[in-house]
Amino acid sequence: MRLDKFLKVSRVIKRRTLAKEVCDRGQVAVNGRAAKAGAEVKPGDTVMIGFGNRNLKLKILSIRENVPAKMAAELYEILEDSRPVRNDGELS
Repeated sequence: MRLDKFLKVSRVIKRRTLAKEVCDRGQVAVNGRAAKAGAEVKPGDTVMIGFGNRNLKLKILSIRENVPAKMAAELYEILEDSRPVRNDGELS
């Protein structure tokens, strides 16, 4: 499955066009290498996404064409989610 489609189906990114833009800007890496939107992903791949100040690293567990919203999180496992911390100690 294409990387941009996986990000949309898994609801990591809400729209496929946005997923494509993020990939094309070089903010996504698959297995440690920069990946374009058309890169093929498979179960076991590690995906790192840079969202401004936040980095999200996830492992693909399953590939499915259509998934209900409640089951979308079952397609991947979050390995790392680094969010900036505000001055009062709360996550921003």
